[in-house]
Amino acid sequence: MAEQKAAQPAAKTESHDPAFPEAFLQFMRSGWREDPLAVSPLPEAPNYAKRRNALSEAFPGETLIIPSGNEKVRANDTDYPFRPGSDFVYLTGDRDPDSVLVLRPSGSGHDAVLYTHQRNSKDTDAFFRSRNGELWVGRTHTLAEKSTELGVETASLGELGAALAGSAPGRTRVLRGLDPNVDRTVLAYEPDREKPRDRELAWVLSELKLIKDEWEIAQLQAATDATVRGFEDVTRVLPADRGVKERLLEGVFGLRARHDGNDVGYGSIVGAGAHATILHWVRNTGTTTPGELLLMDMGVEGHNFYTADVTRTVPVNGRFTPLQRQVYDIVHASQQAGMDAIRPGVLFKDVHKTCMRVLAEGLADLGLLPVSVDEAMDEKSTVYRRWTLHGFGHMLGIDVHDCNNARNETYRDGPLQEGYVLTVEPGLYFQPEDDLVPAELRGVGVRIEDDVLVTADGCRNLSAGLPRSSAEVETWMAAQREAGPRLPG
Repeated sequence: MAEQKAAQPAAKTESHDPAFPEAFLQFMRSGWREDPLAVSPLPEAPNYAKRRNALSEAFPGETLIIPSGNEKVRANDTDYPFRPGSDFVYLTGDRDPDSVLVLRPSGSGHDAVLYTHQRNSKDTDAFFRSRNGELWVGRTHTLAEKSTELGVETASLGELGAALAGSAPGRTRVLRGLDPNVDRTVLAYEPDREKPRDRELAWVLSELKLIKDEWEIAQLQAATDATVRGFEDVTRVLPADRGVKERLLEGVFGLRARHDGNDVGYGSIVGAGAHATILHWVRNTGTTTPGELLLMDMGVEGHNFYTADVTRTVPVNGRFTPLQRQVYDIVHASQQAGMDAIRPGVLFKDVHKTCMRVLAEGLADLGLLPVSVDEAMDEKSTVYRRWTLHGFGHMLGIDVHDCNNARNETYRDGPLQEGYVLTVEPGLYFQPEDDLVPAELRGVGVRIEDDVLVTADGCRNLSAGLPRSSAEVETWMAAQREAGPRLPG
């Protein structure tokens, strides 16, 4: 039974669907024209093939199974918008749910087959009777059309069960956690507790994604460019003299994301006033207040799922108070120090230490550190982290937190390499309930985040279209407000 479920998910129908009379069914089965799709190979299809070849070289003689994932129910008969698994997209470019890529050993490499849904064409009643039929969701690709576009052999999901059943234990690896039917069909085989087979597949995929090729860098640049426009849109509608709801600003940015990209890359954080001190504030139920700061952490996900991740903290009325400016300038100095440190060969964790030392020195200048800067930075102390909590940044790409399954020795404890893309995002956060800081600092939160590409001799800021220094932020805000609101176009 498990193989059957993995092979072909049933057409989606609901309990409230009508029992159509036979006369209606007969009428619906005739009188339709078939319009072929004009398809051609995608320009990026060779990139997917190169990635599959690299994965093949890492696991000679083994079967590799990478699912796209399934749709998730939001409520009753509605689903969340489907977003395919990042590793699956990285290897195929396919966007459909329930698909499974299988790499099967052949000669000195692997044969790749993409098992995916057959088109619910007008040859069967499914095209109008099921809610994934074409009258409900629009024209879908045939197997041949998808194969042409993506440059990979395709097969019907109906054949997947037999393919999975023929996978040899001990010679098969599955990217787990995406498709429970696949997980159940191919049982885990982990004789080596120190090096689990399926986990090794996940970390190899993450490490392949660390270095971005030219096409990926262009995707990330397009996403950050759209994000810059989104921040401009928000600032143009942000009043200097009255409050507006955080969700208004979230919505304005979301409009840009949907227009210029695929969607937002993650839940937008719009933190007005004390909400800026809540690192993952995504409820966005507050209201801006002139005289306070506004922290916005937002990113556009591009059409091919590569996402930006940018944060700016701005004074609502357009001008920092002296204390706000002091905190902001500490964070800006920390971020600049981190960017200056980035180059190939530098350890990821050393960039972190560079940023954190500047923050600790700033906290000492504010009179907050209970010990010296050196003592605060000691690994046995790190008391400075009371006011910063998170690291300096993370890898960025087809995920907002890209390559997270990579091994520590390659990622967090490893050296940066040319082609890495990462965020640099130090911050200081003074909670409203913190009795160890002066009252005027409570509820102040500042983070500045940019997306940088590691180059041969340093780094390039992909999100440089947005200002970073306190003086530049004030000038930029005035210019955006003078330009006035605009619709994406």
